[in-house]
Amino acid sequence: MIQVVGTGPGNSDYLTPAAEKALTAADVVVGYRTYLDLIQDLLQGKTVISSSMLQEVDRCMKAFELAESGQRVVMVSGGDPGIYAMAGLIYEIAVQKDSKIPISVIPGLAAVNSCAARLGAPLMHDFATISLSDLLTPMEVIEKRLHAAASADFVIALYNPKSKKRTENIKKAQEILLLYRKGSTPVGIVSAAMRDDEVVTVTDLAGMLEVDINMQSTVIIGNSTTFSWHGQMITPRGYKDKYAL
Repeated sequence: MIQVVGTGPGNSDYLTPAAEKALTAADVVVGYRTYLDLIQDLLQGKTVISSSMLQEVDRCMKAFELAESGQRVVMVSGGDPGIYAMAGLIYEIAVQKDSKIPISVIPGLAAVNSCAARLGAPLMHDFATISLSDLLTPMEVIEKRLHAAASADFVIALYNPKSKKRTENIKKAQEILLLYRKGSTPVGIVSAAMRDDEVVTVTDLAGMLEVDINMQSTVIIGNSTTFSWHGQMITPRGYKDKYAL
């Protein structure tokens, strides 16, 4: 059996009971080293297989090898395993192998949820999530999606906005968004949400690049109705137009 488990933001307070149960019952826990470091107290007595970034395929292959030997394997993903994480790759490999190993996905609190909670209520209306990582997706495709989401007035959450080597994509995203939105549009930037080193900033579209943005950050750009209030972002759902508030 392989269970793909989302551990949420990494704070044990936000780990679901189902995720904790799966980790407790596992024989082997496989995952990216940084995410495993955040759940060390749940790994006692387990065989732990950790690796670095960009070794996702190797981790998944090892998970199948171990599961095929009869062990209960948990593949750990930070946030939710079905959002830019390991669930899809596990299933892609299962298809290629025509595997008979049972697979289940245990959801976790996604980064967009954790960050939105820290910012107030920015996702109260339709929104889109877009990853700025061009490692697996060509930049021209990312740009097309940015144009589409911005022109449709979605609130936009940017995953993987910037790394040490990849610094231009966030600039391009800002450039595209400014074609459709005012520079005063509220923008929330949350790094390491719900961890000890959490940083929360509310700024605007024109000034967002003045804030420290890294791979632990999620950037949420408001739509045409989003406003800021006492350091929080609020995107109205439309109640004011329909009901007397």
